[in-house]
Amino acid sequence: MGEPVILCPADAVPDQQMKAFPVGSDQIAVARVDGELYAFDDTCTHAACSLADGELEGATVICPCHMGQFDLKTGEVLDGPPPDPISVYPVQETDGKLTVELD
Repeated sequence: MGEPVILCPADAVPDQQMKAFPVGSDQIAVARVDGELYAFDDTCTHAACSLADGELEGATVICPCHMGQFDLKTGEVLDGPPPDPISVYPVQETDGKLTVELD
């Protein structure tokens, strides 16, 4: 595991929502679903659309471009045209901030 990276204040991602944050040259998205946090690559593996602009259905994110679906727990493609899974990362709420551990 890598060093934890601070993404944002913990209250920046309300329950049942997701947001993307720049980390170096990448975008990492965070979703909060029923109090559970998920961090994942924000870029769809099909057409490079922002997943944070999509919809949440439980722990599934639906890409806004072509309706590809990913499991936020594993990154696995559940449906649609994406050819590859997305990377998922450990995320924690610590001292009022959300931190993610990147590879």
